[in-house]
Amino acid sequence: MRLLLSAMIVLTLPGCVASVVKDVVTAPVKIVSKTADVLTTSQSEADEKRGRELRKREEAIGKLARQRDKAREKCDDGNSDACAKLQQLDEEIEVKLANPN
Repeated sequence: MRLLLSAMIVLTLPGCVASVVKDVVTAPVKIVSKTADVLTTSQSEADEKRGRELRKREEAIGKLARQRDKAREKCDDGNSDACAKLQQLDEEIEVKLANPN
């Protein structure tokens, strides 16, 4: 019985040792590759970020344009404060259009 148990241990132990050695040897490579993945931005992530920035910019310009249209209507009705607001909004829109960021 002892002989059979010893034989089983001897036969299975090298497999365990080999598995542990493999894990120890490959661990640094896995750590480095994981770190590189975390630290770098993929092209698709960069594209998504740029798309979000463009959408936010377009939304801001659209909001300013709607405010400008309302100010124009009030200015046409003779409201001088609305005329000043209209000019200010026009300038803000021009700045946003000139600055792509």
